[in-house]
Formats: sequence, structure tokens, C-alpha cells
Amino acid sequence: MKAGRRLRKRQWLGLLFVAPALLLYGTFILYPTARTLNLSLWDWDGVNPAVWRGLANYVDVVSDPILRGSIVHALILLVFFALAPVCFGLIMAALLTRHRIRGMAAFRLVYFLPQVLPLIAVGIIFRWIYSPNGTANGLLGWVGISSDRAWLGEWNWALPAIGLIGTWVQSGLCMMLFIAGAGNIHPHLYEAARLDGAGPVREFFAVTLPGLRAEVGLALTVTVISALAAFDLVYITTGGSPGHRTDVPGLVIYQRLVAGDLGHAAALAIVLSCLVAMAAIATSRLSKVEAER
Repeated sequence: MKAGRRLRKRQWLGLLFVAPALLLYGTFILYPTARTLNLSLWDWDGVNPAVWRGLANYVDVVSDPILRGSIVHALILLVFFALAPVCFGLIMAALLTRHRIRGMAAFRLVYFLPQVLPLIAVGIIFRWIYSPNGTANGLLGWVGISSDRAWLGEWNWALPAIGLIGTWVQSGLCMMLFIAGAGNIHPHLYEAARLDGAGPVREFFAVTLPGLRAEVGLALTVTVISALAAFDLVYITTGGSPGHRTDVPGLVIYQRLVAGDLGHAAALAIVLSCLVAMAAIATSRLSKVEAER
């Protein structure tokens, strides 16, 4: 009896300590999510009486070209915001950690600088770089390719141009994660690989890459979420133009909210949240499976 009372007392004390966190989580996470889910089932402009639509808003997310296109564009940006930075970060980390380089702190500062800059400032800077008289066309002219292209206004080039900005921003973060992880790999593993006749490439795939599985999983999780949830960079650079070719879910949600189309905005927000959750779960599980191997 006494043991049972002590156990119940500990449970109540534990609940008492956890209650403030649960209250905050419910207030700022669960309640807004439930409200958004409920709102996604209605056609409401925020003023007039709401009209029940059920799952029709979710059907529109798939059938409406603008809503569907925004999701497709976000998936395309995964290549630039996630895959390219991870690959580039691995290459740079391998080059910078294989031999001691003077001024390593300066290298880290320069490569990590884009990560600490506000994306609004980055967007403004790249609007000038991609302008007809900007640096991008200037560099092309320097190598003998004459161009006065407005990259952010081109039908086929606007989205890749934004993607390259994301690659530049995210590569520094990935590289720093991989350099930190490479510092935890035992030097004897490299010595053993070199004694076996492994060259730089084989050494990378046999020692460095397996030792960075956890860091690669973390980098993929962060960059994938950043790609799917992109808003400010697109809003500053193109605003979704030309012709909705650079629309992303976050931008379309904002535009629909401003236009009073709350039902579609909520439905797209729920779909985006599900995509982000699935991406985070998939990358974390993938990194755990690779680590177990």
C-alpha cells in the first residue's frame, strides 16, 4: 500500500512539473493546429458566414494549378536547398580536414557567413546580382558570354536562380556540421586506410562518409525543412513571378490569407505541415538505419 501511494505521489509530482510545458505546447502548437485543421474544411473570407466544404479544399490543393504548382516548386527546391548543399559541404569538409590548413578559422567564418545573414538582406543583394546590369551577367561577359538577362524575371530560369541562392546559404551550415563531425573520427581509421593503399577518394567513401552519417542526417533534416518552408527569400526576390513560376507553399498561403481565401490557405498549410513532418521523419529514420549498418 505504501509503495503504491509513493508511486502515485511521484506520478502526480511528475505531472505537476510537466504541466507548464504541456500548457505551453497545447496553447501554441496543438490549439492553432486544430483551428487550422477546422478552418481548412470551410470556405470563409474572415467576415461573412462560413460555408462548409469538407475535403473540397484539399481536392483543390491537388487540382488547382497554382496550389499544386507551389508544392511541385518546393520539391524542386529540395535539390538546391538540400542535396546540393550536402554534397558541396561533404566535398569542402573532406578537402579542409584532410590536411592542416593555415587560417582554418577564416575559412569557417567565410563559409558560415551566409547562414547568419538575414534572408531578407540576402534576397535584396541577389536581386541586384541577378539584374541585367548585375554581377551574374558581368561574370558571364568576363568569360566571353554576352548576356543582359534578368534572371529572376525569366520564365525558365527564375526558380533555379532562387535555388542557387539557397545552395549558397545552406552550404556553409552543412560544411560546418561535417567539419565538426570529421573531428570526431579517430585518426587511426585514416592511417589504416592509407596503409591499405586507399587514395583520397577511397578514403573519403570508406572512412569519412560512414563517420558522418549522423551529421548528414541532421543536415538533410534541416535543409529539407528549409526548402519546404521557404517564404522570405522567394517573397523578396520574385514574389512568385513570373507567372507563378516561383510560387512556393509558404508564399501562396500568405497570398491566400491576404486575399481572404482562408479555407484554401489553411488546407495548403496542413498539407505543407504533413510534408515537413514526413520529410523530417524520413531523414531521421534513414540516418538511424545507416548508423545501424
